[in-house]
Amino acid sequence: MPTKFAVQACVLSKRWRYTWMSVTNLEFDDIPPLGFSNLETFVDRVLGYCKSSQIESLRLNISKTRIQESSISNWIDKAITLSIRELDIQYKLFELPSSLFTCTTLTKLKICVPVVNLPCLKTLDVAVFTSPFSSAFKLIAGSPMLEDLSLQVVMHCDEKDFVFDIPTLKRLKLRLFRSENTNKLVLGVPKLEHLLFDGTLYSLFVMEDVLSLVEASFSFEDKSFNNHMVELSKGISGVKLFSLKKVRDTQSQDSSLLKLISASPLPVFPFMGCLELKGFWHFELIFNFFQSSPELKEIYIEKLQGYRSIAPKLVPVCMQAKLTTIEFFNFKWRKSDIPFLKFLLGNAKVLKTVTIYLEKSSIEETRLDQELHNLPRASSCCEIHFHRN
Repeated sequence: MPTKFAVQACVLSKRWRYTWMSVTNLEFDDIPPLGFSNLETFVDRVLGYCKSSQIESLRLNISKTRIQESSISNWIDKAITLSIRELDIQYKLFELPSSLFTCTTLTKLKICVPVVNLPCLKTLDVAVFTSPFSSAFKLIAGSPMLEDLSLQVVMHCDEKDFVFDIPTLKRLKLRLFRSENTNKLVLGVPKLEHLLFDGTLYSLFVMEDVLSLVEASFSFEDKSFNNHMVELSKGISGVKLFSLKKVRDTQSQDSSLLKLISASPLPVFPFMGCLELKGFWHFELIFNFFQSSPELKEIYIEKLQGYRSIAPKLVPVCMQAKLTTIEFFNFKWRKSDIPFLKFLLGNAKVLKTVTIYLEKSSIEETRLDQELHNLPRASSCCEIHFHRN
């Protein structure tokens, strides 16, 4: 709870009069408690009387109140003397004190502006709005023990290339919006396990030696899927679970993605066992993933479109020996979908279940079930299930 409530509780009992001074997790917002004329006086009083030998966390969530920069610096300095471990400051108009640059007890930091040289930092959540790479990556380079990094970039104005080794990083979240230049960023993240990407890649991101990647998730607009994203996918080809979501797309937009994949083929994903495709997806694109994923066991498809009438002559390796589960979400049945389903059922030799989640406006499941029942199946143990969203 906000610290002001802990302080106000002292009026309920004489025994509780000074109990709040032992609180180790401090949180302040814009409104001070009754009896204090302004927020600065209240925070000064709390930190001044704090008797704890260590403060676990200090959180300042200030969006409406104007605070002097010297006051915030003093609060941080005081927290550092009390061996602060987690610091969360949501206030943009200030400069961090130099004492924070070499804080040896800090393990988690969330701020609106970047700093450097934090040798114990493990979790970093930073949003930058101008010249992000020249500032944000100074912070990354100064945090050699990072395990969890969330980076939101709204404007990209740098020109030089960057090379970073983050040997301890396990989770990486990138949100990129707008750009003016194109450069190259090489990330050495050999222990990365989870990658989440949202936005448009205007810079070339290269990931080297990513052998431990468990899950990768891309969220993008169809028109923003460019060569940079194809190159990034090559760097994470060792992923085991891959999720791709096209946002605000339409059935007509998929043509640009088809052309790109045709010009720059997908890499081989030798360990990928699960694939999620959200949004509209052409069968040609799905077939590309089948061909590139010899170990694919499960695939989840949201919406189909554009199946060609002539089935491919080459049956992917995964369909002959690995594919066991297929699920369709928001499925709106059309007669043109039957050839695609026929290809799947007729070639997936170890397929166990096909689950179809029908839209409310879709045809009755009994009619679709009848259509599928007449299709030949390569797997004798395949079952088809229907559900309504």
